[in-house]
Amino acid sequence: MTVNKLFKVFFVFLFLIAFVIPVKSFAAINIKPLSDSTANARMLSDIVNRVTEIQRMDKANLTINEKRQLKKELKEMKQKAEGLDKRIYLSVGAIILIILLVLLIL
Repeated sequence: MTVNKLFKVFFVFLFLIAFVIPVKSFAAINIKPLSDSTANARMLSDIVNRVTEIQRMDKANLTINEKRQLKKELKEMKQKAEGLDKRIYLSVGAIILIILLVLLIL
């Protein structure tokens, strides 16, 4: 391995480490706004409570229109619950593959 190639690899790892390590400013540490995760958790708990309430209902006495409304409400809550988790997960294998591709490009 030549010195030039070694420097390239070193700078690639330095570049990757700069983006992997999370950095917080001191101003952000003192401010604690309502985060999305707590709002999402509250919304999710409301959805779970409503679904269990619908499951425990006696649906035999409901009219067809009321059953349709319940089904529509359940579909809307399902869409909301699916939309709450918008994260991208990378496995260790994918990260290694990305690093290898970057090294091959250099």
